[in-house]
Amino acid sequence: MDGLRLAEGEYRFACIVWENEPLPSGKLAELSLERLGWKKSTTYTVLKKLVDRGVLRNEGAVVTAAVPKEAVLREESRAVVDRTFGGSLPSFLAHFMGGKTISDAEADELKAVIDRFREGG
Repeated sequence: MDGLRLAEGEYRFACIVWENEPLPSGKLAELSLERLGWKKSTTYTVLKKLVDRGVLRNEGAVVTAAVPKEAVLREESRAVVDRTFGGSLPSFLAHFMGGKTISDAEADELKAVIDRFREGG
């Protein structure tokens, strides 16, 4: 779902909305200047783009998310695994770990996540 794939700046902008919604558009422009260094015109251009793509809503000059942050993170994660590792989660995990060790608690937590999503489980 390409509408959920955000460029770095778009993602940082959307994070401002997720962290502060509902957010008056004027306040969004202030926060974008403060956090991203964006002029008001840039803020409103990116806002319109993300509204058109269905990521954000701007109703009555109040901005809210149309899509939860978790959905964007899930889509981006899938795209990285698909593009870089041919869709192989084990290959992704092996490269991600890169020789790092993890605690028993972290290993148990990862196993619990895997078990939760196991087919037929």
